[in-house]
Amino acid sequence: MARRNTQTFSLSFLDVISCGFGAVVLFYTIISAQSGLFKIKESEDLAAEARRIEQQVLEGYKHLAELKNALERTDQDRVRTEGRSREILERIRVTREELARYQYDTLARRESLERLKADLRSLEEEARRLQAAAEPEQTGQQVRAVTGDGDRQYLTGLKVGGQRILVLVDASASMLDETVVNVIRLRNMPAERKLRAEKWQQAIGTVDWVASQLPAAAQFQVYAFNTQAWPLVAGSEGRWLAARDGQQLGAALQALRSTVPAEGTSLLNAFAVIGALSPAPDNVILVTDGLPTQGERTPAVRRVIDAKGREDLMVRAVRSLPPAPPPINVVLLPMEGDPSAPTYFWRLARETGGAFLSPARDWP
Repeated sequence: MARRNTQTFSLSFLDVISCGFGAVVLFYTIISAQSGLFKIKESEDLAAEARRIEQQVLEGYKHLAELKNALERTDQDRVRTEGRSREILERIRVTREELARYQYDTLARRESLERLKADLRSLEEEARRLQAAAEPEQTGQQVRAVTGDGDRQYLTGLKVGGQRILVLVDASASMLDETVVNVIRLRNMPAERKLRAEKWQQAIGTVDWVASQLPAAAQFQVYAFNTQAWPLVAGSEGRWLAARDGQQLGAALQALRSTVPAEGTSLLNAFAVIGALSPAPDNVILVTDGLPTQGERTPAVRRVIDAKGREDLMVRAVRSLPPAPPPINVVLLPMEGDPSAPTYFWRLARETGGAFLSPARDWP
């Protein structure tokens, strides 16, 4: 009997192979389908994102156009503002030039007026001197003759009599003007301009008027003071001068006219002269414009003193007077920012038996 041939590949094996291959094909088909769905979804997401970005770009272009329009309007406003600014600056420059010109004209006119007043005073003084030399018998008991409008000197109430008359003249910087601003301005000007200051000229005129009222038989002394006190007649410190000696009286007035107001005010040093003269004066005439600004010594560090400090200095100065002080007649010239000065000086004049005078601008 013949043997059967054994075959390696049978139909069953082929069936198995076919089923496995079909399974693989089915698996890849499913995977491919899922992959396609994922790509489709991803594509849709990307498309949506692209549309969103495109919308943002469109909105950006829209805002860019608005910003460009706003920038153009801003540039136009800036150009108009620059033009307006140049116009305003030009007007300010022109206004400043006009103001400076007006101020210069006003200052020049004021200086010219003060020069004319000074010249007029010099001419009047020269005329009085010539008249006194020509007619000495008409001066009576007066050493100098100064005539006011309508005999104004008889209405002042100022007591110029006595045997020993002391005149104290404030020569501090505040005597340049009655306002602080003008005092600071004049303080920085040349000495010639300070000597022509209207307020200082009034102080000189006041002393000149007092000198004209001195009794011929009296003795006198004239001291100027700021931070210190000094006699106007050189070499006469501590002693009296004869009122009938016109040369000494003229020297005192001439020295006062050449004195430039400066520094602060020490009333304590001014009142010290009363005790330094021997014999003591029996009449004191004080020409000033306000409360003192310092004591016996100049402070090491300069500072602005307030109203309370000035009042304290005034009290100290009054307390330094002798126990029985002579009558102190006060001629108080105006000064802004010192409202308590009239009260203190009026009280000083009343307590010592003197007179208090706050003169008009054209006195004497």
